[in-house]
Amino acid sequence: MVSEDALISELSFKAIRSSGSGGQHVNKVSSKIELSFNLAESLVLSDLQKERLQNKLSSRLTNENVLILQCDESRSQHKNKELVIKRFLQVIKDGLKVPKKRIPTKISKSAIRKRLKSKSQLSEKKANRRKPNLE
Repeated sequence: MVSEDALISELSFKAIRSSGSGGQHVNKVSSKIELSFNLAESLVLSDLQKERLQNKLSSRLTNENVLILQCDESRSQHKNKELVIKRFLQVIKDGLKVPKKRIPTKISKSAIRKRLKSKSQLSEKKANRRKPNLE
């Protein structure tokens, strides 16, 4: 796994004014935090990790391979910074997860027998619903 401290050192932050209601306070305080991480220029991640992240996060990356996350949940700039860092680390962790290889399993003979038996019972039931053939 990648060192979290090294990853955090590659992040850049920008404080901007938060949108929405809040009265006068919201108009004079920059409490919203915007985190940006340049995936292509990262020195912490290997080429394989960069490629995996680029595939998994393709919808969240800009054209320059920059991941941008924002947080304006709290009125505190420091709290928003903590929250956005936590969210970023979770996104990276999930993106680097290698999915387990699926091993196809064989259907048991008893399961096949059971399925065929229920099919024949159902067809027999439906056949009994028909009008008898009097010829």
